[in-house]
Amino acid sequence: MTQFTPPPLDSDPGAGFTVASFNVNGIRAARRRGFDEWLARRQPDVVAIQELRCSAEKVGEFPGYVAAVDVGSIPGRNGVAVLTRDEPAAVRTWATTPPRARGLGEFAAEGRYIEVDLADRPLTVANLYLPKGGLPAELQRPGSMREKPDGGAKHARKMRFLAGFARELQRSRLAALRAGREFVLVGDLNVAYLEHDVTNWRAARKMEGFLPEEREWFGAVTGPRTLVDVVRRLHGDRPGPLTWWSWAGESFTKDVGWRIDHQLATPGLARRAVSVSVDKEPAADQRLSDHAPLLVRYRE
Repeated sequence: MTQFTPPPLDSDPGAGFTVASFNVNGIRAARRRGFDEWLARRQPDVVAIQELRCSAEKVGEFPGYVAAVDVGSIPGRNGVAVLTRDEPAAVRTWATTPPRARGLGEFAAEGRYIEVDLADRPLTVANLYLPKGGLPAELQRPGSMREKPDGGAKHARKMRFLAGFARELQRSRLAALRAGREFVLVGDLNVAYLEHDVTNWRAARKMEGFLPEEREWFGAVTGPRTLVDVVRRLHGDRPGPLTWWSWAGESFTKDVGWRIDHQLATPGLARRAVSVSVDKEPAADQRLSDHAPLLVRYRE
């Protein structure tokens, strides 16, 4: 496999700070493919990682960073981390601080959410790996699905998570603001919101991740006075930027993908966002994951 060479750093690294989000689809596999080289080259100030998919002792160390980690209790599944330059002022996970919202208890031990208060600036960074879900029963067609029909069980589970998380997110955002901190939710939300977020959006209307009820949820938790979709604000009203492509077929080569990795920021922080980039590798044999790193730079 040819190793991916990341893009160069911004020409003026002192102009602000960069928050990166990356679903690595297994941190050990991503490191074999070149994750450490990407990290050393790009040097984001904050790195939110999803799908560690290993035990805590196998996550490893990241030179130049302090890692706050919740691997969850399901072997080889889920797991989130936030890498910061300095020791965080505070770290909260659902394992140590159970979610208060009704409906999230069943997810608390799965390693899906971690929240850190940065020590060097008034900002709370929340990192989420949202359940992928599935199709509702009425859309399931035996023989046309990769997975065995489940009567809509995975879809119902995801919708329970969405309902509970909307309430929990509101609490976290307001708690940060009361403490004098801005707030940003980053991660793999497994929801694409607009037609611009999916290459083949017409077909996707009956796929998990782009169902009407999922898109309605995304619209409900975002807005100019609550959480701003920073990437869409910077990228504008045009297709992309895509962040996920299937391993199967030529989706990556033909750039047929989805935008399901997001950064949702409080209005004050969103106004300071100046650039967005997706580090899509130039060739399929250089991929670090089925996702690509999403980076947003903010003014100080």
